[in-house]
Amino acid sequence: MTIGARVMKTGLAVALAVYISGMIGFSSPILAAVSSIFTIQPSISRSWKQILDQLQTNVLGAAIALAAVRLFGNTPISLGLVCIIVILCCIRLRMEATIGLTLVTVVAVMEADGGSWLYALERFSMVLTGMGAAFLVNVLVFPPRPRKQFVRQVHDAFGQLSLLLRMAISNEMKEDIHRQEKEKLHGTLRKLEERYTLFEEERSLLPGRKQARIRQLLLSKQMIRALQQGADLLEVVEEHYFAAPGSREWAQRFDQQIEELTKYHEQILLKLEGKMKAGADIEPEEEREARLVKQLTDYFSDDLNEHKRLVFVASSMFEYAYHLRRLDRLAEQVIEREEQETPVLGH
Repeated sequence: MTIGARVMKTGLAVALAVYISGMIGFSSPILAAVSSIFTIQPSISRSWKQILDQLQTNVLGAAIALAAVRLFGNTPISLGLVCIIVILCCIRLRMEATIGLTLVTVVAVMEADGGSWLYALERFSMVLTGMGAAFLVNVLVFPPRPRKQFVRQVHDAFGQLSLLLRMAISNEMKEDIHRQEKEKLHGTLRKLEERYTLFEEERSLLPGRKQARIRQLLLSKQMIRALQQGADLLEVVEEHYFAAPGSREWAQRFDQQIEELTKYHEQILLKLEGKMKAGADIEPEEEREARLVKQLTDYFSDDLNEHKRLVFVASSMFEYAYHLRRLDRLAEQVIEREEQETPVLGH
């Protein structure tokens, strides 16, 4: 079992919140510990947004709780009604993620003796202490780096896709292994989408870095699109290729084309890592692709209905090639601009 950075940071945030609570002299560190758990987020920008949202909803929740105690007392019914009101307010403010901690604050404030302002303020201060401790830990200890994590997951996804595509036509992989690898690929692609969202939320303060960040976002989105198109090609091959009449006579040519595209995909990723020689021509030969298109066109013209399944496979294969070429062009542009900006911004 692997202990991730977020797991460690949650433990550290709780420990720091309890320690600070003891230094301040709070009667109990429980509220600070609970609020630190709610505040830990997978990115710094999301953590900061969480704090801002929590501040708003917790102040609102505490105010409603104090007013309810004054008017109705801290009976179970009034507590339940206040919780309902606070939940509706959070939803109305589109801050659903803050509901959990806000309800903790409401219960803590309403449980205060006689609705004492000082006691309620102490409880609210405990919540703020936990939020601050969590934010400090998130920023200072293993700060989230969505871009690096994204690139690593791209390589993981490509490794899984490459294995499956290279054996798609030959169909040599055991079915249970194939199913497991395919599930891994789809899981990694889902994680990539989540990681891209985190990367997209990050903000740059320097104007020059903002432009670089926009280029990286475009490149990252195309990386995901190319991987998804490769996964779509895999699905099309499985659904249509083996059921198509005359597929065997195209096996070698389709297999060769997919192998070439997979190699092209790999070389683009290596180029982005700076591992390819400058000016290396890695794009597949357009003449060979044009010949394959001509051969397929002649073949399909005989009886399109009979060869329709192969049309789907060929179409998906050429679309994969299109998205790879687009990724290659974007990669060239990003590398060129970064080399131009290196003296000013650093690589």
